[in-house]
Amino acid sequence: MVEDESAIAELIAINLRHNGHEVAVVSDASAAQAEVDRVLPDLVLLDWMLPGHSGVTLARSWRAQARTRDLPIIILTARAQEADKVAGLDAGADDYLTKPFSPSELMARIRAVLRRKAPQASDVAVEAGGLVLDPATHRVHSQGVEVKLGPTEFRLLHFFMSHPERVHNRAHLLDRVWGDHVFIEERTVDVHVKRLREALDPVGCARLIETVRGSGYRLTLILPSTSSQA
Repeated sequence: MVEDESAIAELIAINLRHNGHEVAVVSDASAAQAEVDRVLPDLVLLDWMLPGHSGVTLARSWRAQARTRDLPIIILTARAQEADKVAGLDAGADDYLTKPFSPSELMARIRAVLRRKAPQASDVAVEAGGLVLDPATHRVHSQGVEVKLGPTEFRLLHFFMSHPERVHNRAHLLDRVWGDHVFIEERTVDVHVKRLREALDPVGCARLIETVRGSGYRLTLILPSTSSQA
């Protein structure tokens, strides 16, 4: 959260933490940039009026960089004119919330943006290929049978199920599943994909995780049919 009014920042942070979010609070654009450089967050709450560069300038800068191009951003501001809202959205904000606002509205906006932009950061259950994954209970089922997964395999499957049919290379998976601040070998992804397939095999879902030669991995919902020989 980027907010230079400490009372507002404290109130919002309390509500965010109460709803299960981890929150880093900064008060200006340079500190916000440093925090995003350190660890890419799931979402940024960005005040328009900040010391130094404005929140809109910062949003525009993030949208111009490959690493932060898809970073979910909600602008918080007292500027309620339609032209201001258009300017904020044109700068790259995913949503625009006018002060004053209720904590419940803010939480609803956050959930909506995360569902659209970063579904694996949401606690909404996802279904794909006969699997049901519930982030809230940290459980995976297939036809009523629970699949036992380690924490990394759970996050990896959650990401795959949130982005079905898309091919992800190892570097992208490391950034989105492990975090872009973690520096490990790309081949580590192969080890965890192997473990994920082994965990899914007893429920007949190992084939959902497909290797795309020369590109990476994807969760496919279109499995090749198997024909028996006479």
